[in-house]
Amino acid sequence: MKYKQIKLPARAPAFQHGVTLIELMVGVVVGLLATLVITQTLVFAEAQKRTTTNGADAQVNGTLSLYTLERDLKEAGYGLTTVSSSLGCEIRSSYKGAASNFTLAPVVITAGVAGASDTIRVLGSSKDNYSVPALIVKDHPANAANFFVNTGVGIADGDFMLAIPETPDASNWCSLFQVTDSKAGAGPGLGNNQVLHNSGQSDWNNPGGSTIFPATGYNTGSYLLNLGAIINRSYSISNNLDLQLATFSSTSAATTTENLFPNIVQLQAFYGKDTNADGSVDVYDKVTPTTQVGWSQILTVRVGVVARSTQFEREVVTSANPLWDVGSAVATAGSAACGTSSCVSIKIDNLPDWRNYRYKVYETTVPLRNMLWRS
Repeated sequence: MKYKQIKLPARAPAFQHGVTLIELMVGVVVGLLATLVITQTLVFAEAQKRTTTNGADAQVNGTLSLYTLERDLKEAGYGLTTVSSSLGCEIRSSYKGAASNFTLAPVVITAGVAGASDTIRVLGSSKDNYSVPALIVKDHPANAANFFVNTGVGIADGDFMLAIPETPDASNWCSLFQVTDSKAGAGPGLGNNQVLHNSGQSDWNNPGGSTIFPATGYNTGSYLLNLGAIINRSYSISNNLDLQLATFSSTSAATTTENLFPNIVQLQAFYGKDTNADGSVDVYDKVTPTTQVGWSQILTVRVGVVARSTQFEREVVTSANPLWDVGSAVATAGSAACGTSSCVSIKIDNLPDWRNYRYKVYETTVPLRNMLWRS
C-alpha cells in the first residue's frame, strides 16, 4: 500500500514591526533632556571651578600686597627717629636748581577724598651697615661748605644727609645734601670730624646752600642724619585696579612707577596713635600730625586692602560695600557698630559692574619699630 506524501504549505512569515515616528521623537527628546542635564551640570561645575580658582588668585594678590606693604612699613623711619625733635620737620632739597619739599616722617598717609583709596608714603635710610647721627660741634653758616661734627662713623662720600636744627620751625627747616668728602680729625685746631658738601661735586649741593639752608645756618647742637641713599616710596591704587609703587631715585631725583599686583581695588590706612603717653595705641585715625609731638604719638599703622576676583559673574554676587572688621577694643575713626564689633565700610560701588565681582578684605597692623626703638 502506497502512502501519498502530502506537502504542507510554507509557513507565512511573521509580520515585522518597525520604529514608529512617535517612538523616534520620544527617544530624541529623552536624549536631548539627558544632554541638557549633563551640559548644565558641566557648566555649573566649570563656573564653580573658575570662581574658586579666581578666588585663590585674589587671595594670593591680597596676601602679597599686604606682605609688601608690611615689609616696607617695618623699615620706615630707620635713621630718622634717633633725634625725636626732627619728626615733622620740613625737608628742603634742590636738584640742579629744582627745589622740592617733603615732611620728615616715617610714614605719611594721604587720605582719599570721599572714600577713595589712600596713599602711603614710606621714608627712611638705606644705609647698608648703620646710620649714626652726628652732632654738629661748630656753627655752620648758610654759605659754608663743610660741617664739623663729633663723629664720622658710617659717613662716606656720596651719602645723603639731613641737617636737623636744634629747634625746627618755619624759619629753621631740615636740609638735604650729599656728602662729597669726609675727613677724620680735620677740624682746624678742634680735632673734630669734617663733612664736606661742595656744590661743584654734586647736583644736590647748591652754591653756598642758598636755596636749601636756613638764613641762620645750623648752630652748634644741631644734628646730621645719615640716609645713605634715600628710601622714599609711595603706595597707591592705579586706575582702581592695581597696587602701584612709586619710587624716588636719589640718583636722578626722578620718580618711577610700577604696578605690583593686579585686582587690588582699594587701599585704606590708619595711624595708630598713643595720645595719652601710656605706651599703647588708643586711637586709629587718618589725621596727619602737624607738630613734633603729634608725630611722636604714632606707633603703628593699620592697613587694609581689598582684592577683587577676576571672574565676572552673570548674577549679582555683591550687594553692598565690603566691611572691614576693626574690632571695638580701640576706637577707629569712621567705624560703625556691626554686631558685637566695629566695622569700616570700604567704598567699591564706584567701580564698573561692581556687583558682579567678589571681594575680600585683607588687613594687618604694623608696629613702627624704629619709632618705638628711636633708631
